[in-house]
Amino acid sequence: MDGTNGSTQSHFILLGFSDRPHLERVLFVVILVAYLLTLVGNSTIILVSRLDSRLHTPMYFFLTHLSFLDLSFTTSSIPQLLHNLSGRDKTISYVGCVVQLFLFLGLGGVECLLLAVMAYDRFVAVCKPLHYMTIMHPQLCLGLVSVAWGCGMANSLVMSPVTQRLPCCGHNKVDHFLCEMPALIRMACVNTVAIEGTVFVLAVGIVLSPLVFILVSYGHIVRAVFRIQSSSGRHRIFNTCGSHLTVVSLFYGNIIYMYMQPGSRSSQDQGKFLTLFYNIVTPLLNPLIYTLRNKEVKGAPRRLLLGNRKGGKE
Repeated sequence: MDGTNGSTQSHFILLGFSDRPHLERVLFVVILVAYLLTLVGNSTIILVSRLDSRLHTPMYFFLTHLSFLDLSFTTSSIPQLLHNLSGRDKTISYVGCVVQLFLFLGLGGVECLLLAVMAYDRFVAVCKPLHYMTIMHPQLCLGLVSVAWGCGMANSLVMSPVTQRLPCCGHNKVDHFLCEMPALIRMACVNTVAIEGTVFVLAVGIVLSPLVFILVSYGHIVRAVFRIQSSSGRHRIFNTCGSHLTVVSLFYGNIIYMYMQPGSRSSQDQGKFLTLFYNIVTPLLNPLIYTLRNKEVKGAPRRLLLGNRKGGKE
């Protein structure tokens, strides 16, 4: 964000929840515990998916990337938030703000696309089970993940500079707990209609297009499920697809509300809590959702422990 005379701000002040000092203490404890659980949960998913040979399938390959993405996404902003909540210092350097904005937009875009890739994986598994391993070969899986990461980060390379170049006329107080795009747009001292229009168009491409693809994929999956005669087969499909659909609902419910109406039209306080939910609660719940609904993941730690014990006895 540029200053009044074209110079760059040296730092910003993240107001966050500073108008509620008593709430800050409670939030610090709750967010710290949630952050630690997020680190443990997603790290466990990554480890068991890598170590258990039964989980070396396309579905768990994508789940590993989702867990790594959640770890990166949460870590890009939560440590700074905890620092701000723990004392009076609410500042963040200009470089730190730029990096935070880039990672927040980039990793959010990657998750949109990765969830679409996971929907395609479920579509092939349910609608073309006999050809699943032929279609979802390792090269394709790696290619799909690479496209998701590349497009998500490229989108951020476009959206971040657009936001950073807005003049803020010397204002350096961000009414948020992180350098997030709608909050930075609100700081601008110029008309932002054109910028908001650009953001909306890019959001349609990176947010709504994957969502449409996910809905179409699940439309085909639902049709295929109704053709299955076996109740156990239906139950198994509902378990795996239900986990993914729950994650999609949590993720998209928040991101559409926030980014399809940027700037001053959205409630600032409501936006803070929605961003907090999107930033810490969703990454915390993702491992639980996949673990509770999936017997293979729940049994993986036990198999690994029993395998290690047998190996030690031998």
